[in-house]
Amino acid sequence: MIRLEGISKAFEGSQGAVAALSDIALTVTEGEIFGIIGSSGAGKSTLVRLINLLERPTRGDVFVAGERVTEARGEQLQALRRSIGMVFQHFNLLNARTVAGNVAYPLELAGRYGKADIARRVASLLERVDLADHAAKYPRQLSGGQKQRVGIARALASGPKILLCDEATSALDPQTTGAVLDLLREINRDLGVTIVLITHEMDVIRRTCDRVAVLDRGRVVEEGPVTEVFLHPRHPATLRLVREAEPDGGVLDGGGALDLAGRTVRLTFRGEAAHKPLLGRIARENHVDYGILAGRVGHIRETPYAQFLVSLSGRDVAGAIATLRASGVDVELQDGLPDSVPSVAERSRHVV
Repeated sequence: MIRLEGISKAFEGSQGAVAALSDIALTVTEGEIFGIIGSSGAGKSTLVRLINLLERPTRGDVFVAGERVTEARGEQLQALRRSIGMVFQHFNLLNARTVAGNVAYPLELAGRYGKADIARRVASLLERVDLADHAAKYPRQLSGGQKQRVGIARALASGPKILLCDEATSALDPQTTGAVLDLLREINRDLGVTIVLITHEMDVIRRTCDRVAVLDRGRVVEEGPVTEVFLHPRHPATLRLVREAEPDGGVLDGGGALDLAGRTVRLTFRGEAAHKPLLGRIARENHVDYGILAGRVGHIRETPYAQFLVSLSGRDVAGAIATLRASGVDVELQDGLPDSVPSVAERSRHVV
């Protein structure tokens, strides 16, 4: 649906050209919700504005629906932008227009619709975003969440195939953020709209997206399914974003938490395994004691997960690790030793 090939973008500054993006290669599949995450200044907003050519790349090519659009001008550019809706962080509503007037605005600009058609389209969109009773109100009379729903309805007015959301929830409180993310998922599911979601919050990615790319200093440093990137971050920038999403700022990386009397492992349970007492059962069967050093549970979209940093010690730690893996648990050793190395407790029984 969207393909970026070798994209670089530089802006002229007082000291010369400043690189905002370097050699970006990304593919967004039709019908998915794709997240782009990074800290402030990573280049996220510049990247999303390249998709609808609000910014043009210094180098590289942009493809939308299989068509190269990098140099689009005139009618081709207008058609591209009609096929791509955009939702902004600070809503960008017209204060002098009513809710209905804001949603109708892009249809009026298109000049291809009669008043009756526009009225029907606006009424349908306001019903979808649950604002049918607010059509005659003005933006100043709305809450932040309601304003963003108007922004979403306006972005959908022209029937786009793609929806770009640039920090669409960062100005909202947590409860309202959840409601807006639920709405975006409904739009994706019901209308088949491909959504590209820009954010600096890993929790937004976890709750909403299918896949994610992590941007750091203008480069993609990690990309993949959200389950993999969130539960097994590889790059320091990703690890930092995951830490920030944890309530206590902690992360299950084993740093500073190793128990030298046993083996320290990170266990990841997904789906039904997250609700089963596997650890306790396997520990008993292998005569192993365990201590939970850190942990987190939750959902990645609809998929439940549980992840624990655990110290294992006792008779057959290697056997417990093997059984956990055979049961579908992802086991990552945190002490840098191979599976077959026995724990200190196991070795001590063989010392004469």
